[in-house]
Amino acid sequence: MSELVPEPRQKPAVPMKPMGINANLLGYIGIDTIIEQMRKKTMKTGFDFNIMVVGQSGLGKSTLVNTLFKSQVSRKSSGWNREEKIPKTVEIKAIGHVIEEGGVKMKLTVIDTPGFGDQINNENCWEPIEKYINEQYEKFLKEEVNIARKKRIPDTRVHCCLYFISPTGHSLRPLDLEFMKHLSKVVNIIPVIAKADTMTLEEKTEFKQRESMPFAVVGSDKEYQVNGKRVLGRKTPWGIIEVENLTHCEFALLRDFVIRTHLQDLKEVTHNIHYETYRAKRLNDNGGLPPMTVETEENHESNL
Repeated sequence: MSELVPEPRQKPAVPMKPMGINANLLGYIGIDTIIEQMRKKTMKTGFDFNIMVVGQSGLGKSTLVNTLFKSQVSRKSSGWNREEKIPKTVEIKAIGHVIEEGGVKMKLTVIDTPGFGDQINNENCWEPIEKYINEQYEKFLKEEVNIARKKRIPDTRVHCCLYFISPTGHSLRPLDLEFMKHLSKVVNIIPVIAKADTMTLEEKTEFKQRESMPFAVVGSDKEYQVNGKRVLGRKTPWGIIEVENLTHCEFALLRDFVIRTHLQDLKEVTHNIHYETYRAKRLNDNGGLPPMTVETEENHESNL
C-alpha cells in the first residue's frame, strides 16, 4: 500500500510594497505636461455647458443668468413683461450661444421653462421638465450606440438646474419640495432665493437656517458708479445693491460654484451618475440590448 505524501504547502503571497513617489525615476519624464495638453485641447475644441432655469414668472431668472455670464444669453433680457400671456402648460425653450474668454470657447445653452408654477393648479407641473431632461439622455444614448457614431457626440444633457425660490421670507412651498424631490434624481439642482434684496436680514437668516442653504442672490445687468468704481447692481431708495458684494448678497458665491470651481464637477456628475443611471435602466428594460436607432434597425434588417 503506497504511503500518502502530503502536498507541499504553498508559500503565502507576499504583498507588494507600495512604491514611493519617484521611487525609480532617473530623470524628468514629463507626465505633468498632461495638464497643458488638456488645456490646449479644450482651447481648440471648446466645451458644452447646458444650464436650465426653473421658477415662477417675475423672479428674475433671465436677469440672473445674464448676470452670471455677463452677456445677453437668456431668452428674455428685459425682465418680465406683464402683458405677455402666461403659458397654460410648461414650455421648454432652449437658446444656444458661444462665449469666448481667454481663448477658451464655451458652447452655452440656456433652457428656460416658462409656465412653471404659474397656474392655479400646479400639480405635476415638473413632469414636462423631467421628460425633457430624460429625452436628452435618450438622444445621447442613441448616438452613443450607433455603429458609426460621431467622433464627438453633441451633448444636450442638462448639466445644472437653477431652481428659483420665491423670496417670501417663509419656508419652501409644497411645490418647491415636490420639484426638488423628483428632479434631484435626474439632474443637479442648485436652489437660489431670487431677488433676495426684497427680504429683511432676519427673514433671510431664518429662511437659510430652516432650509438647506440655498444661495440668496440678486441679479442685474446694469452698472452704477460706487466709490469711483463701476459695479453691477440694483438701485433702490436706500442705495445700490451691489451684485458681487458678499455683504449684500451671495451672487459671487453662486457664480464661483457654478463656473469657477464646480463646472467640471457638474458635467461629470451628469455623465457618471445621472446619465449612467438612465442608461443602465434603459438597457435593463431592453433586455441588455441598446435602444434601436434608424441605423441599427437598417443593419438588423440587412442581416436577416
